[in-house]
Amino acid sequence: MLKLKNIIKYNPYSLDKNKKNKLFKDIFTKLTFHHYTKCKEYNKIIKNLKFKIKNKKNKLQDFPMLPVKTFKTFKLISVNKKKIVKKLVSSGTTGQNLSEIYLDKKNAKNQIIILSKIIEEILGKKRLPMLIIDQNPKLSNRSIFNARAAAIFGFSLFGKDYCYLLNNKNEIDYQTLNNFLEKYKNKNFFIFGFTSLIYEYLIKKISPRLLISNFKRGILLHGGGWKKLEKIKINNKLFKKKISKKLKLDNIYNYYGLVEQTGSIFIESKNCGYFHTTIYSDILIRDNNFKVLEKNKRGLIQLFSLLPTSYPGHNILTEDIGELKGEDDCKCGLKGKYFLVYGRAKKSELRGCSDVR
Repeated sequence: MLKLKNIIKYNPYSLDKNKKNKLFKDIFTKLTFHHYTKCKEYNKIIKNLKFKIKNKKNKLQDFPMLPVKTFKTFKLISVNKKKIVKKLVSSGTTGQNLSEIYLDKKNAKNQIIILSKIIEEILGKKRLPMLIIDQNPKLSNRSIFNARAAAIFGFSLFGKDYCYLLNNKNEIDYQTLNNFLEKYKNKNFFIFGFTSLIYEYLIKKISPRLLISNFKRGILLHGGGWKKLEKIKINNKLFKKKISKKLKLDNIYNYYGLVEQTGSIFIESKNCGYFHTTIYSDILIRDNNFKVLEKNKRGLIQLFSLLPTSYPGHNILTEDIGELKGEDDCKCGLKGKYFLVYGRAKKSELRGCSDVR
């Protein structure tokens, strides 16, 4: 019932508004009904709201959304608990409640399939040598992942011959790095890391004079950790300028996503500087009274995803502030909605994300 085959066959950015909405709403309605019948907590929410899931007049904006904090308070599962194979937990400061996301094999597989379709757009279909701006995560329990380790593991599926920049003392391992750069200095390679770590190690700490080569052939994908940089007045444009000047690295992609909707990420187009929805995801912007806002107005970001089947994370109200800029008419040529993210709402709980190590 919840097969994605009718939409997976398309390029992630290929469908215009009318074609996408028809496919998306059909799958999304079935997904909502699935969670209604399989998750008792979600069932109570729908019943209390007296929402009729199968009403054909429903618009996407009418479907009940869950505040992201819900996943810190309740263990929401829409499959038999015996089928759960992995638990994702958000990163956070000591004493904070953490989101807990439960995956079965089907959900985990779909995440990989969709993430692959999205990543292919910037890396191509072949796995590239991969430089990871982090330590090698030593996971004592492979069934439990925090947000940072989960991201490293997830994106490592698109790389090979992995090189971790940092040793176990959080110091740059120049010998290992130079071996990697020597081997792949004439080939494209994939670089992944959280934004705050990229800034700390590739912009502030790394010494070009100790490198045998620059990062010109690198393709950098980074996300999260912007809060630290905002405090020191480093925005996205300045971040790119600094890393380009120091390492000759210009092929840079920022991404936005939540552990609560792992796999359904939004990548910033190099040509326009906006995040883009795919045919597997959607976005609305709401004001403080939860009214849907038109484009060019800032408000809370609401995210939709067709991926969560083992838990009801398909319709989430985040604590992030964003602005919708348009749909289907971006100068970069990608179809879908395109938007900006400005960071966490001031009065919301701090989630920690990748700023905390």
